[in-house]
Amino acid sequence: MSEGSLVPETRVLAVASHVVSGYVGNKIAVFSLQSLGCDVAALNTVQFSTCLPETFLARYVQWTGSKVSAQEITDLYQGLKQSYLDDFDMMLSGYVPGAPALEAVGQIGQELKRKAKSKPGSFFWVLDPVMGDNGNLYVAPDVVPVYKSLVHHADLVLPNQFEAELLSSIKITDMPSIGRAIQVMHERYGIPHIVITSVSLAHPDHPVSSLSVVGSTMTSDRRPRAFKIVFPAIDCYFSGTGDMFAALMVVRMREAVHNHHTSHVSVGSGQQQQQGLLMERESWLSGDEVDALDLPLARAAEKVLASMHEVLTKTAERMEEGSVSKARAQAAAEVDVEVDGVEAGAEAEKKRVHLLKTKAAELRLVRHLDSLRFPKVEFRATRL
Repeated sequence: MSEGSLVPETRVLAVASHVVSGYVGNKIAVFSLQSLGCDVAALNTVQFSTCLPETFLARYVQWTGSKVSAQEITDLYQGLKQSYLDDFDMMLSGYVPGAPALEAVGQIGQELKRKAKSKPGSFFWVLDPVMGDNGNLYVAPDVVPVYKSLVHHADLVLPNQFEAELLSSIKITDMPSIGRAIQVMHERYGIPHIVITSVSLAHPDHPVSSLSVVGSTMTSDRRPRAFKIVFPAIDCYFSGTGDMFAALMVVRMREAVHNHHTSHVSVGSGQQQQQGLLMERESWLSGDEVDALDLPLARAAEKVLASMHEVLTKTAERMEEGSVSKARAQAAAEVDVEVDGVEAGAEAEKKRVHLLKTKAAELRLVRHLDSLRFPKVEFRATRL
């Protein structure tokens, strides 16, 4: 590991959406990964001017651009192979438009897994099953069964609360139901590592002003080792938070595993220290003796949330400093209320204010690089 690097040499294939303006999908993933020392190959599944409103990941009400077909995804990857550029240590897959395209991405992930089969731990697939949020699908219904067929190939899966319900068929209403959902996903799909993001529950231990992240690394017999991290919610809309979380988890998981050795194994009647690197284990699975709070997954999630909270707080502060009020004033000055009468003018002003407020809510990553690299960890994992 070179001086100043947070992780060993790491080559990542990032498969997600791309927008010309804004920070979602690969636009946020590539910057975050590169800022933390990774070499990134970006395979974009869409090319849009801004984030699609249908995904609820941003609130732009208009967009232009195109989707990449399944064949184009396959062809792009084949082009990398032909030039011997498929030597990836990790893969991050995010938003993919449509079942055929998702199947093509899945084939890439499975091929990279097969390629690394002879060297356990040499490839790690982080899959963000982008399907919907807040009880609503924002992909076609036929995408859901494709994800269900792919998640058992991944090493780390990052569903939000709604997506965890889709994968587990468990309605999440409290912490015990989250525990059941995680257990089902470990048992049904054999997913080694799971992190459920942005959990919002009406529970005395989790007031409305807080959110939770719940994670688990399974044991050798697919039992969960679950933990939760509770953190304060920020009363503001942001776009791209899920993509940022996923990208940072790629780096922080590799960092945590690189620095974590397997502990002790029983030998006859005594104990013997084993110094084998965890990175040489299939899916970077810690031994069953490792407690939930000592898992690399828990350490990684703590650092990711620290970066997230710092960036979101600074973005919200910038908005409070006048970005939203300036947007409203700019919209009022630019709209010609005489074009189609008073009602049309009012609607145009409302639309412009909405768009400018959305722009003001874009994550302020570039200005806060230290928050990505060296966050202050305040929110610690506790047992579920």
